[in-house]
Amino acid sequence: IYPLIRTEKQVAKVFEDIEEEPGIILYTVVDQKLARGIDERCAAMGLPCVSVLEPVLAVFQSYLGTPAGRRVGAQHVLDAEYFRRIDALNFTMEHDDGQLPANMDDADIVLIGISRTSKTPTSIYLANRGIKTANIPIVLGVPVPESLVNARTPLIVGLIATAERISHVRQNRILGNTSTYVPSDYVDRAAINEELAYARQICTRHGWPMIDVSRRSIEETAAAIVALRGKSR
Repeated sequence: IYPLIRTEKQVAKVFEDIEEEPGIILYTVVDQKLARGIDERCAAMGLPCVSVLEPVLAVFQSYLGTPAGRRVGAQHVLDAEYFRRIDALNFTMEHDDGQLPANMDDADIVLIGISRTSKTPTSIYLANRGIKTANIPIVLGVPVPESLVNARTPLIVGLIATAERISHVRQNRILGNTSTYVPSDYVDRAAINEELAYARQICTRHGWPMIDVSRRSIEETAAAIVALRGKSR
């Protein structure tokens, strides 16, 4: 396998190796000049070669009625959308797990919830879509930051789950970090139900929507949040 072949010099180097160990050549070069060069070299050496992308491009061109752009590395274009995603990722990492709570109005979305309700992975998934997402943990008996209560810009969403689900996830986390497991309120379902009741109380008091993540993947949770955001605009 020879990745990132983009020049005639690189092609020549590849064929030096092929001469030593000839075989069937499959290539995904989009530059037509380089592709012709590969075809010609293979023909001269009597080797079969196949452009893997050509049949796919032909189907797209026929269906869309437009020629392929054939720009090398087009998927890595550093455009405004790319930098928007990077900015969102930086913001999300800086505002993970309750960090920098003072500037919640800079967020597009704020996720809140008790421990192990998928706040961080969901935040990162949303950030990859260019959505600045902060997340703040809800701790039993501890008020949420005033900056969150007073925030006017972001959509604030509470993530909840069943006590059984949270207990299971927490137990796995504990077992993964220590060889000795000692039961505690952290995994006790009755204690978790108290945490969940407190989280629901906070969300209800402030009119923040809640999403049950018990049977949702990260992608499904994110899609539900994006849908809520669309309705709130």
